[in-house]
Amino acid sequence: GRMWAYTVGFTVLPHVGGFLGWFLNRKEIPAWYEKLKKPSWCPSRRVFPVAWTMLYTGMGYASYLVWNDLGGCSSKAIVPLGLYGAQLVLNWAWPPLFFGARNLNMVM
Repeated sequence: GRMWAYTVGFTVLPHVGGFLGWFLNRKEIPAWYEKLKKPSWCPSRRVFPVAWTMLYTGMGYASYLVWNDLGGCSSKAIVPLGLYGAQLVLNWAWPPLFFGARNLNMVM
């Protein structure tokens, strides 16, 4: 009965930070990112939301499978879920760092 709530929760969790990263940087993307010189093979900006939605959904569901297979928050789950959580935080931190770094020249 409650398993669907865990499934949805784990699957949605990665999207929270992804959405916040987009929300905080949404003005920087067209103003700054679009003007950068990019290689010819760089995908269109429209591809990123689709790709990240699929990636975050897959990551979230995979974390649910690990949590479920290892008996919830057991001692066996601490390392894999801890590594996943650390990776997720770094992933969420990337957009603010990437878009914020363009201002480093003003600080120096």
